[in-house]
Amino acid sequence: MIAEDESLLLYLNEAIATTRDKDSLFQIVTEKLRLIFPFDMIAVVTLDPGLQHKRIFLRQYFNESSGEEADLLPRDRPQRTPVAGSPVELMLQNPVVQVMDIAQASRTYPDSTAFQRMLTNGMHYLTVVPLRTAGTLIGFMALAARRHPELPPADRDLMEKIGSLVASAISNTLAFEEVAQREREKSLQLAVNNVLLSIKEREPLFKAVVQELSQVVPFQYFGIRVQRNGEPLKAFAEFSRPAEKAPFQALDPDRGPNLEERERMHQQVAHLWLKPAIYTNQEFDALARRYPLMRQVREQHNTRALLIAPIWNRPDGAAVLSLADSRPDAFRQEDLDVVLSLVPQIALALENLFAFEQIEALRTQVEQERTYLIDEINTTTNFEEVIGNSPVMQAVLRRVAQVAPTDTTVLITGETGTGKELIARALHHLSPRHERALIKLNCAALPAQLIESELFGHEKGSFTGATDRRMGKFELADGGTIFLDEVGELPLDLQAKLLRVLQEKEFERIGGQRVIHSNARVIAATNRVLEDEVAAGRFRADLYYRLNVFPVRLPALRERPEDIEPLARYFLERFTKQMGRPVRGLRERDLQALRAYSWPGNIRELEHVLEQAVIVSQGPFLEFAGFSATAAQASPALPDFSSPLLTLKEQERQHILAALQLTGGRVSGPNGAAVLLDINPKTLEARMKKLGIRRTVVAGE
Repeated sequence: MIAEDESLLLYLNEAIATTRDKDSLFQIVTEKLRLIFPFDMIAVVTLDPGLQHKRIFLRQYFNESSGEEADLLPRDRPQRTPVAGSPVELMLQNPVVQVMDIAQASRTYPDSTAFQRMLTNGMHYLTVVPLRTAGTLIGFMALAARRHPELPPADRDLMEKIGSLVASAISNTLAFEEVAQREREKSLQLAVNNVLLSIKEREPLFKAVVQELSQVVPFQYFGIRVQRNGEPLKAFAEFSRPAEKAPFQALDPDRGPNLEERERMHQQVAHLWLKPAIYTNQEFDALARRYPLMRQVREQHNTRALLIAPIWNRPDGAAVLSLADSRPDAFRQEDLDVVLSLVPQIALALENLFAFEQIEALRTQVEQERTYLIDEINTTTNFEEVIGNSPVMQAVLRRVAQVAPTDTTVLITGETGTGKELIARALHHLSPRHERALIKLNCAALPAQLIESELFGHEKGSFTGATDRRMGKFELADGGTIFLDEVGELPLDLQAKLLRVLQEKEFERIGGQRVIHSNARVIAATNRVLEDEVAAGRFRADLYYRLNVFPVRLPALRERPEDIEPLARYFLERFTKQMGRPVRGLRERDLQALRAYSWPGNIRELEHVLEQAVIVSQGPFLEFAGFSATAAQASPALPDFSSPLLTLKEQERQHILAALQLTGGRVSGPNGAAVLLDINPKTLEARMKKLGIRRTVVAGE
């Protein structure tokens, strides 16, 4: 018998020395042990140096009838649990080879699921073997059996010797696992570092990080939340997978309804993100009972465990990484240590991403400004090329030269078609801001609900159709000039917001909370009489006084008849070159007709008349398609100041009638009176109705 014992010990010692795989090693140990000591279950429990925590290192059940393995439960990721309140306390009271009565022990620990399972399977006795290396207790080996084992002194000595060999095997295995874990962590850090160096876009970068991290720390959800500039903590990158082997998919941070409610729930648990922690089992259940957000993720996503690793927490903001899983015991301290080891790299990645995204935003702004500048290059006319030698026009140019070098707000007034945009461009190009863009917005060309977005921009998801963040015109005009054409068309609610920009030089995007500052010079233009609009309650008086710091009034073309001939020859030369037509002469009688016409559409109308003449002319002289014969009749003569002056209402009626005469009564369309008068067709129809002008009588009036 002694020879057999020595042979067994020698065999086990050799197996321990040559086998590195834990499962294979303990398969050999259990097979040899059962030859000399019958048992139905074996479990190995390891202890930490302070004997305060334990973990199941191996657990294996055997079928009594066949003697074959029935339930092998090696724990690849064993959990540390407290010794206090567990049956291991009984073993520690007398750490020697001993036999316990399971039924009696279970009365001391009625909540022990291990005892209950053994009793259910007919096991009544537990042989406990202490595991020691160099005299230090590192755990216990427990052998459960249905029949009472006989343990004479010789067998007890043998079990102690076997326990020493098993303890050595456990120490070796733990050492190999620790080395392997460190190698995995180093490989993970190297892989993540390579990802950070090679990928610059947010979603691909963190998706690669998630793939690498999941090889070492299994999880189902990965999220990074960031707080910047006093804003709430918001999702920055989120990924999840429905099953263990499924690929990770990026989540939309703005997904689902009630975004404000979800952000409010996140604020309730914001204090949890301030320190590294693991919440599993009962700890996570307690969080779910206390906080709606935790309860929601448990019910909707079956989350049962949470790992939190703060990335930074500083005065200008915070950032946190979190992992979640449906397994109640998914995470352990070693997992948290691995994630925390990656925090410096992830923090650097976040800083780089913020820098890249800021650079991209600036690049987008520069590109948009470049588009505006190209448009300016293609359409601008130098100040010296402004055509107008009449005294009234020279007075305008003197005022432009006076105010251009300043940052003073300018209000350009005048009838439609008098060249207000041309003067605005001259003001910008003669100012110190000429190297930055001139940003233009026609306040009458957009629906009221879109003007605010155009002026101030919007955040993604701020309203239906807002699929991306957009910079507003004031943001683009920072350091340059913004030209608000037809400012009198602004709705009253937007007038208040525009007033704030003029006063405070700041605004927020639609749906945004960050205050944006803009150092933009404002030039506004209108064909309305804003004093009348203020009196009628359609325009804010405070905004009017903010805009009307330096007024520039452009004279109507009928007030500067001496400029009609140079303007006509300028347009004639330009259209002739553009269309590749032969140069044709301008007869004196046609010039007289042009001077005699009142030009309700001003320079724009003159331009259109010349363009049409270049298109239809066939002979050596320009042909004005009936304009010369009818213009003098359709147009009132130049003002005769010896006669009573017409009221503004009467003048407006005559202008509309003259425009309708030229267009054959057509109101809308490309050749309609609305285009000629540069107003909205619906607005023109409303004014016609107000002035008593009917389409059916236009030709006869």
